[in-house]
Amino acid sequence: MHFVDSHCHLDRLDLSLHDGSLDAALDAARARGVSQFLCIGVDAGNAPTVQALAERYADVHCAVGIHPLDAAQGSAIDLDWLLERLAHPRVAAIGETGLDYHYQPDTAEIQQQSFALHLEAARRTALPLVIHTREARADTLAMLGAADLPGAGVLHCFTEDWATAKAALDLGFYISFSGILTFRNAAELRDVARQVPADRLLVETDSPYLAPVPHRGKANLPQFVVEVAQCLADVRGVSLATLAEQTTANFRRLFPRAAL
Repeated sequence: MHFVDSHCHLDRLDLSLHDGSLDAALDAARARGVSQFLCIGVDAGNAPTVQALAERYADVHCAVGIHPLDAAQGSAIDLDWLLERLAHPRVAAIGETGLDYHYQPDTAEIQQQSFALHLEAARRTALPLVIHTREARADTLAMLGAADLPGAGVLHCFTEDWATAKAALDLGFYISFSGILTFRNAAELRDVARQVPADRLLVETDSPYLAPVPHRGKANLPQFVVEVAQCLADVRGVSLATLAEQTTANFRRLFPRAAL
């Protein structure tokens, strides 16, 4: 079986379980069947870092962009900078980008300006988008719908309702589930996970955040994407092998630059 961690922050991992070694952390994931990793950028400062990691490891690709909360805190880029970064062959996606009104709803306009820049980059490059949305579903979907994108992307770490998932699916987007799916209070999310078409599913850790059960409360690691996949397989009533095959194929279809 082969799994893909479609969203992780390798430059932010707590490596204490692996004696401080990223090589050991990746090897632990590989030993469990994790064959690819998408390392996600969040601001201009860590773009060189995630690109360097993608250059260092054959099974790591990266995404480059500005997280909406980083945009809200003043992290800004221009389109030329983003397009230059996206030309790198190990950059497989744009993001993470999107809208998050949970903590700072007063920064909605700044976030929307940053999101619009990423959407323009997607129009120009046809690279897939990695979307973060929290308490901003209407604006997120409206901006995606108005963008007339040549490609698609993924709503990562999905926690919204079926109506939101359906709207994203109708726009050609994929839905990615994280360790939140395993939480006891996530029954409604598991209902959504049952309904997403098999050819639009992804799994992720979002490590070092949101460790799945039975590791909840601890630092998350890419090796725990298998627990997410097992939960999703159980929810959908398929074998783990089937779920692994589906989500790996979906990842490689959505992110062709990362196809091994």
